[in-house]
Amino acid sequence: VQLQASGGGLVQAGESLRLSCVASRHIFRSYAVGWFRQAAGKDRDFVAVVGVNGETRYDADSVKGRFTVSRDNAKNTAYLQMDNMEPEDTAIYYCAAAPRPITGPVWYQRAAEYRVWGQGTQVTVSS
Repeated sequence: VQLQASGGGLVQAGESLRLSCVASRHIFRSYAVGWFRQAAGKDRDFVAVVGVNGETRYDADSVKGRFTVSRDNAKNTAYLQMDNMEPEDTAIYYCAAAPRPITGPVWYQRAAEYRVWGQGTQVTVSS
């Protein structure tokens, strides 16, 4: 599986963006898809993950109820809808996939657990 992230750009605080992550193969539906972000000079941090059946988990501190992760298996695509964006959301956003369920012990917050990564898309939020 290969991933292609897109949808980044420059927005003002309070505006919205939707990121997409398209997978190259139909087996995408067997993979959980996580979203991470990396601001300049900082570590790559977990944002959200969507499981194979559409179940979701978020990093509560960073998302604060503003982001929604989803997937469309028919289109081999996962999405990250970002609303009411803040300058602190500025980062490169990455999608990643792993053939594991997100129920049970928490693993999905760790970048090293993901097998496949997209190339990243830049998101910049101006104040």
